[in-house]
Amino acid sequence: MEIEIRRSSEWKEGFAERLEQRRPWDNWTLYQLCYEAEQAKLIPEFHGLQCPRHLPNLTAYPHQLEAAETVIERMNGKAILADEVGLGKTIEAGLILKEYLIRGVVKKALILAPASLTNQWLAELNTKFHIPAMAYNKKYNLDHCPIVVTSIDMAKRSPHREAISAQEYDLVIIDEAHKLKNPKTKNYEFVQQMKKKFCLLLTATPIQNDVFELFNLISLLKPGHLGNLETFQRVFSASKHHVEEDEFLRELIQQVMVRNSRDDTGITWTNRHVRILPAVFSADEREVYNHVSNLPVGDSFTRLTLQRELCSSPLAAVMTLEKIAKETGDPDIRHEMEQLLLKLTQSGIHAKAKMTAELIRKAGDKVIVFTEYRATQVYLQAYFHQQGITSVLFNGKFNKNKREWMKQLFQQKAQVLIATESGSEGLNLQFCHHVVNYDLPWNPMKLEQRIGRVHRLGQTEDVHIYNLAVQETVEDQMVELLEKKLGVFEQVVGELDDILTDSKRSIS
Repeated sequence: MEIEIRRSSEWKEGFAERLEQRRPWDNWTLYQLCYEAEQAKLIPEFHGLQCPRHLPNLTAYPHQLEAAETVIERMNGKAILADEVGLGKTIEAGLILKEYLIRGVVKKALILAPASLTNQWLAELNTKFHIPAMAYNKKYNLDHCPIVVTSIDMAKRSPHREAISAQEYDLVIIDEAHKLKNPKTKNYEFVQQMKKKFCLLLTATPIQNDVFELFNLISLLKPGHLGNLETFQRVFSASKHHVEEDEFLRELIQQVMVRNSRDDTGITWTNRHVRILPAVFSADEREVYNHVSNLPVGDSFTRLTLQRELCSSPLAAVMTLEKIAKETGDPDIRHEMEQLLLKLTQSGIHAKAKMTAELIRKAGDKVIVFTEYRATQVYLQAYFHQQGITSVLFNGKFNKNKREWMKQLFQQKAQVLIATESGSEGLNLQFCHHVVNYDLPWNPMKLEQRIGRVHRLGQTEDVHIYNLAVQETVEDQMVELLEKKLGVFEQVVGELDDILTDSKRSIS
């Protein structure tokens, strides 16, 4: 094959014209701009962050910049961002992503978040970080989508799972990563098999019930960092670990985890006032509760569920009792259920509902009330209406638009937001200063998530937290268990701000 080579003489015309007409050889201003642009792209060393000077719309806090620098320089882009709720883990993740993009280390990234937070991620990445992120769409060719945001619940289902799994990502960011604590779930398996160079797990609560949840999270980042599961169970079992082993475990964890507490930030925070308020059942409520505690029906879990529902509201318990009455084939038990249902309808207003209404009146301001049951939401809203208290509901059955609408109504119109656990994630409600934990969860980190809706960056007032618990019921046992779980968290991860009482774990 012959290649023909010709000499071009086109340059002569331009050269001669410049000589004869005494025209400038080039535009000096354009040359200077090009020079400055190339100089700005140069990164003379790898230490320190380059991205802040490229982000005119963002003023990051020192602890956020330090976290991003630590992950990039010391943790090789594989880390758990575990700052306390409200300290800006999203900002830290955005800084890390932006830095890697500027340096050319990351060209393709995926952000997995709860469905309720995907729009928030898209807005922040585009407006604050100037990162052209886009929402996942099955019609798009992912080969041509460098930065994608989607919900993990959508991503794990076919055909989305296959499309996403076929991609090779430089960085994967997972928000609310504590939901990956169980390695037997589809969410965990999906993240585990993804092709990824770097990975960030965002969660303020890396331990919720026991230390093995943290083992599972770290195994996603660095398999084998904490040894295999059998060895870990033997050495760090919550029932027999020692102080020396705790310190060794904390040292290993600090190699892959960045955790800032409010005290670490240097920011002046408003105070957090936390109290446990004991409620007392009326005689009728106590009689029904004692009767249920001795019911010869179902298993221990059914009985425990009924006890918790009775501590929440008659309406929550009524639905379970009706279900038992329908399912049982024993006419005596059915009659007993019907008598209990009748007793519940005659028991009057629930003790905790009365206490909550009084707290709302004393607050004279916006209040969030967290309950475990949607039936209790309905019950409380009806009771508050009778008391002249305006309220709106918020639960997981609402779609994105309705959730946003409920938030707006709460901010502009209603005094009270009655929320289930779905309201403990993704909501920024700094305009509110009062939280009532009407029902306590088994998991203490859920309390921290709830409180974090209001006690976060941007809060200007002291925050008041009221934890309600009916005396001489299962809720007393729940408080004791919450204390034990908090102890495990602090031994392994570090100190936690008050979530039960002001007196650092004093229940009295």
